[in-house]
Amino acid sequence: MLDVKDLCLHYGGSQILHDVSLTAAQGEVTCIMGTNGVGKTSLLKAISGAHPRSSGEVMLAGDRLDRLPAHAMARLGVGYVPQGRDIFQLLTVTENLETGFACLPPSEHVIPDEIYDLFPVLRDMAHRRGGDLSGGQQQQLAIARALITKPRLLLLDEPTEGIQPNIIQQIGRVIDYLRDKGDMAIVLVEQYFDFAYDHADRFVILRRGKVIGEGTRDTLSRDELVASVSV
Repeated sequence: MLDVKDLCLHYGGSQILHDVSLTAAQGEVTCIMGTNGVGKTSLLKAISGAHPRSSGEVMLAGDRLDRLPAHAMARLGVGYVPQGRDIFQLLTVTENLETGFACLPPSEHVIPDEIYDLFPVLRDMAHRRGGDLSGGQQQQLAIARALITKPRLLLLDEPTEGIQPNIIQQIGRVIDYLRDKGDMAIVLVEQYFDFAYDHADRFVILRRGKVIGEGTRDTLSRDELVASVSV
């Protein structure tokens, strides 16, 4: 589903990503791992269009994606849940979900029951403002809003950050469910090692903005992964 080749990214005069290449298959969770500051979030921003890449190629289902802005990428099937969630604080839960309609034709402007099946709290709090939700509830809302757009590629940046354990477990179940449906590729950036290891099928390891290793759960042991992402 996703094929990234030789991607480079700069912030001003600083180069953050150096010729990064990776693939993410439909029906799999690909986890990008590494210590803080190695470029994981920058990579998701570059793939999603939130930050323009300096060079390199991004392909989605065989189609080359030129340097498009984030809203254009969303219409092409890239769902992005950023670190920090970026929900609309003054809009209600329902209104936040409805912002995803901008990527869909008018005939599909409906919130599927599946959203509330995955995140029941969103039905219960439909009329609450986004800013009044707890951090875990906001994270559920951010993921649900991305799913409204019916993505072919779902990018998740630190979905467990600052979240209570019971909601972490629920988010894990949602990721497993979406993977098992088989109609999207999921790229996960995650610092919580046990969560990443439990839910990912493939791992890509970054260090100083470069890919230094990759493999599947069958080819990379837990100990090898721990060693590769440790300072």
